[in-house]
Amino acid sequence: MEPYSSTVLWIVIVSFIVAFVLAFGVGANDVANSFGTSVGSRVLTLRQACILASIFEVAGSILLGYSVSETIRKGIVDTDLFANDEKELMLGSLSALVGSALWNLIATALAMPISGTHTVVGATIGYALVARGVDGVHWMELVKIIASWFISPILSGTISVVLFVLLRKVVIRAERPLRNGLLLLPILFAVTVFINVFSIVHDGSPLLRFDRIPLWGALVTAFGAGLLTAAAVQLWLVPRIRTKQSDTTTTTTPAVGAATIASVELGRGSVNSDDGKINPVFTIERAGRSVDYGTTTAAVATATEVKSTEDAAPSDDKHSTDTDSVTANSQVSLASGEPTKPAEPLEDVAGEAQLFSPLQILTACFGSFAHGGNDVSNAVGPLVAVWLIYTEGSVAQESETPIYVLAYGGLGITVGLWALGRRVMRTIGEDLTRLTPATGFTIELGAASTVLLASKIGLPVSTTHCKVGSVVTVGWARSGGGGVSWRLFGGIATAWLVTVPVSAAASAAVMAFLTAVAL
Repeated sequence: MEPYSSTVLWIVIVSFIVAFVLAFGVGANDVANSFGTSVGSRVLTLRQACILASIFEVAGSILLGYSVSETIRKGIVDTDLFANDEKELMLGSLSALVGSALWNLIATALAMPISGTHTVVGATIGYALVARGVDGVHWMELVKIIASWFISPILSGTISVVLFVLLRKVVIRAERPLRNGLLLLPILFAVTVFINVFSIVHDGSPLLRFDRIPLWGALVTAFGAGLLTAAAVQLWLVPRIRTKQSDTTTTTTPAVGAATIASVELGRGSVNSDDGKINPVFTIERAGRSVDYGTTTAAVATATEVKSTEDAAPSDDKHSTDTDSVTANSQVSLASGEPTKPAEPLEDVAGEAQLFSPLQILTACFGSFAHGGNDVSNAVGPLVAVWLIYTEGSVAQESETPIYVLAYGGLGITVGLWALGRRVMRTIGEDLTRLTPATGFTIELGAASTVLLASKIGLPVSTTHCKVGSVVTVGWARSGGGGVSWRLFGGIATAWLVTVPVSAAASAAVMAFLTAVAL
């Protein structure tokens, strides 16, 4: 076939249109996974999440997408079998786009977080089976990809759980959580930046000449970026958080019958300037109800014996005075003065949001960046195949993945996110398990690290699998089996299982139709 042949121009035009629809579906479904945890833990608003995702998805697709796109184009299907049948391979790629787009839109309408990777791989298999039978598929390559789908959520969940357990021991449940958290904060920022900068620079995009940077150069660049980030956090963010935590705020609750807590002096925990220990102090006028401050419910009084200050006579009983201060990290019985079993808070320690929110935003951005490098390239992989065959006139597809095609996919994904992304964000970030800034950060970092690693070695893993695997394992580690909606997880897992056969069947049907009418 001659390059830029007019006989196949219609395939190119239709492929670009359908690819945009597919990217739209990926944006409405898969991209929502990247920021769903940040929205669920109330670190970002939906609008803020969409803005950041729009920036980092496109950046990731351009800087990292070249490698995975090549796997989708030539790693699954044996393109040599289509020699001198360029038009048929172009029709196959178009069929893959149509089958993937249909299933993505259906799943998004059902608010089910499916894998865009699964969808494209399944659709690619579908058209190859119709065109060349079982010989048209690189089955060993497919086995590696499928194995990565199961390994990735386990690896992502393991990284997230290990990090969460470490933070819970060192910070959340420590005697001096704020001091420990502020000491650890620059290190966590540095590690996060190091991982992501190294993944970008080492063996990076040939389009940006990053592939010419040696290993030592990538290490030095990443280490320097991490060190500068740690210094900035230590000099600017840490003092700011310490200042905010030192300010004591007073929360007043309205009277409910005769049992009211007049004020809670918290500031999310007053801070001892000597040792950084958080000492939340509850000032109590009347007995008996839970106090909600911020997002944390702290049950601090259960007695019903205490009379209101208007009726109470002077007494030496410390539980009947009108302004007793009780230091409480758990539920305190005013009748006995003994601590009882603590109610599980939404935030594990006072000031958790101040400590971990910036980290979660950073890791969510990098997670979105990794998603752009992995799933955006999956979505446009068949489109890249169509375009390169059209411009080269050969099934060899020897040119690099065009940066403008990756950017085009990023644009479609951005539009889909803004239009329909909130549906799946709610499933991942709110319905599956309860999230806090600390758990959200561990989930984001575990999933992003796994996806970045896979992108560098060219494996089209599922970002959805990584994120859901981390959400489930951290939710279970934090709250036990009851902390996860297993019914919802079962529905998600079912959607995962049917994704490949459904998209393969849709693509095969489209390929059979196009073969009959266009060849």
